[in-house]
Amino acid sequence: MTGTNLLVSKPNNVCDYIAELNPLTIDQLYRHSSANCLAVLRELPLLGKHYVLRLIFVEQTIPQAVISSWVIPDSIKEHNEVTSKLKALRVWSESPMPGGLPGFVLNNVFRNNLKTALLGGGDDWALVQTNDSDKYARDAAFVNKYALDRWECILQFMVGNRAEQISADTIKTLMNAGYIDYDTNKQNVAPRITASGFQFLLMSTNAQVWYFILHYLDTIEAKGFNFVECLSFLFQLSFSTVGKDYSMDRLSDNISGFLQNLREFGFIYQRKRKDGRFYPTRLVVNLTSSFKDEMANNSEDGYLVIETNYRVYAYTESPLQIALLSLFVDLKYRFPKFCLGMLTRESVRKALRNGITADQMINFLNINSHPDMGKNNKKRQIPPTVTDQIKLWELERDRFTFKDGVLYSQFLSQNDFELLRNYASDCNHLIWDNPSKRVMVVTNNGHDDVRRFWKRHKKDH
Repeated sequence: MTGTNLLVSKPNNVCDYIAELNPLTIDQLYRHSSANCLAVLRELPLLGKHYVLRLIFVEQTIPQAVISSWVIPDSIKEHNEVTSKLKALRVWSESPMPGGLPGFVLNNVFRNNLKTALLGGGDDWALVQTNDSDKYARDAAFVNKYALDRWECILQFMVGNRAEQISADTIKTLMNAGYIDYDTNKQNVAPRITASGFQFLLMSTNAQVWYFILHYLDTIEAKGFNFVECLSFLFQLSFSTVGKDYSMDRLSDNISGFLQNLREFGFIYQRKRKDGRFYPTRLVVNLTSSFKDEMANNSEDGYLVIETNYRVYAYTESPLQIALLSLFVDLKYRFPKFCLGMLTRESVRKALRNGITADQMINFLNINSHPDMGKNNKKRQIPPTVTDQIKLWELERDRFTFKDGVLYSQFLSQNDFELLRNYASDCNHLIWDNPSKRVMVVTNNGHDDVRRFWKRHKKDH
């Protein structure tokens, strides 16, 4: 699997995710909370926001031609994309005018709940802060450090560090996402990272959290949680403030259980389960926000120096970065702030056997290479000899194609061989043949058909 396949499998923003939901689920989402409508508005393209806010107080159908006139001709393509997205999100729907002209009308439930969120009134849609002070109060810096530490535990587990303890729900989510192969019955065996998992680790923290939570939401109903209620709670959390504590008094039993899962992921800080308060972390606040404050970027500062003799120098103390590197580099020496390893045929082939591709390894080295490696061409780039060699080691594994089949040999005459070979070839059963030795191989599925043909031929002659 290439790096791009991972992104194709799941939507990369809130609007695209909601648009793929069942229409009934989307309607329930808008009906459930004003926060959901406000979150959708926040994620819309700028032109989409303009349309919604311009029509929010218009309770009648507006001709599509009138809406089209709000943009200049050069922006018609963007207009068409936005109108399609608003229809997919059920923010508005097509409605004919009295004279038969096509028009658009805003979803009435969406409009009313969005008014509530923007103008006030109605039921309180935001999370409620606690009235009393917390003697164990935590500031934003502490909460964010806690979140990153918890998240790194998950990443450490993915690369085989079993010293890091993560919950069973987290392991199941990683397995369902296809990021690791892990036998839960074999406690002494470390998980094996997949090609998708390796690509997942190359992403920024915010992107990792987004794809992780999408895979978790896929299984949420199987855990006994209400999908709409839990997704609404995530939207509410996105409007909270890091470093502020919020009360659990108004949370349902369903959300209280869901919150404990979020706590295991590092999305929520709670000193004890019985505490009547919790602290949202930056991981969950950034989840559905267009203005993402990146907490950590895996490739912010290059720490690798790669030489043409396949030596790799890693100037890092991060256990996660070292564990990632060890997936395809043979580490020879480790010092307090420095590691030395070698790219060898065996180390690369080991990674290839685990499903990590040559392109992913090269991409990892390029992304994390030291800026000085690009002095000559102003672009970080590992030596071409190293790139070519990694690809050659991968090609070694692709020289042979293995297929199951049945061997036919010991023909009495060349005519018999050619007769059966031609029949197998015409029926697409033939895998390989050698006329000089009167040997051929047919597929397992075609074996019975070829054998029946041969019996009929022998019977007739």
